[in-house]
Amino acid sequence: MTRTEYPWLLPSAMADPELPGDRGRSRRTVRDWAVDLTAFLCAAAIGMATLATIDADRTTPDVFVLVDSLVGAAACCSLWFRRRWPVGLAVALTLLSTVEPVADGALLVALFSVAVHRPFRPVALVGAGVLAVAPVQPYLRPDPNSSFLASTVIGLLLTLLVLSWGMVVRSRRQLVVSLRERARRAETEAALRAEQAQRLAREDIAREMHDVLAHRLTLLSVHAGALEFRPDAPPPEVARAAGVIRDSAHEALEDLREIIGVLRSPRDGDTDGDRPQPTLATLDALIAESRLAGMEVALDNRIADPAAVPAATGRTVYRIAQEALTNARKHAPGAEVTVGVTGGPGQGVTVEVRNPAPAEPFARVPGSGQGLIGLTERATLAGGRLDHGPAPDGGFAVRAWLPWAS
Repeated sequence: MTRTEYPWLLPSAMADPELPGDRGRSRRTVRDWAVDLTAFLCAAAIGMATLATIDADRTTPDVFVLVDSLVGAAACCSLWFRRRWPVGLAVALTLLSTVEPVADGALLVALFSVAVHRPFRPVALVGAGVLAVAPVQPYLRPDPNSSFLASTVIGLLLTLLVLSWGMVVRSRRQLVVSLRERARRAETEAALRAEQAQRLAREDIAREMHDVLAHRLTLLSVHAGALEFRPDAPPPEVARAAGVIRDSAHEALEDLREIIGVLRSPRDGDTDGDRPQPTLATLDALIAESRLAGMEVALDNRIADPAAVPAATGRTVYRIAQEALTNARKHAPGAEVTVGVTGGPGQGVTVEVRNPAPAEPFARVPGSGQGLIGLTERATLAGGRLDHGPAPDGGFAVRAWLPWAS
């Protein structure tokens, strides 16, 4: 949370991350000391003015003036404890002010403190008590310059004014603290959203790199393994395998260069790179490439116009078929793979890739299964679903459905 540049200009209740009115003790800020000193001086000024009025009355004994002076000084000094015990101090000063007019200034400050630092219920109880005893002081210690009714009304009005002022200050502080807490939560949520966006971006990059490079690198691994285990192969087969390795390496480098270029120079959201992105219309090229690499692939594409399929859906179908062919090449070499694509507008697109169990032993290519996990996530993000698992005949099947809006 961003803190203010000058916390010493704030009240301690706002400088600390606590709501005004919390009973936890906090150190006074510079502003608190200035406010406390001002409150003490104001209460002392009111008390001295009242004491001067009492002293001007010739009928008041000198001992009363002395006692009033001492009581008034003690009442003003007690205000330094108003932050720790506001309610208790206000109750004590209320009882004291019924017989000591010099404590009225200190009482008003104490009432203001209660209204600022405590919730409505104790404020209402203390305020009701002050209003109830308001006529007692004018009756016991009448002001020679004012009538009983006028003194009572002035006392009531001052009490209501101070309490209202304190409650307004408290409400404003609570609003500021609430806004600050809301800003802190917004900053935290923004940081979480940014972290989640980074994580999703990393997952997208990892998924795309896997989809793009796994197909090429699997071709390299399979044909390099064939050359390793069949060094006596006829020269035409060696030349064809070497050509596939060379072309796959070249394509893998081009794909990797494109991905790195996108990461280094972010483009607009409408641009996917310099090279055209695969779609359902390029599925035939993928099948031809797999056949050229020595796979037996049967394609059954029942979509009359592959170009009409949305680009995002077509690209997902292409990646699913690409990963399924890569897995079949790694785990069932020599087996015939069947790729079927059906669907239409409003029905969605269904792609299914099946391969039987391998007929003869082979050298396994390492794999972690992350490709199928990535395909499942890709299909889910596209609004579809993907299922994969062993087939009843011992082979393996991958089946996915993707939406196609009409």
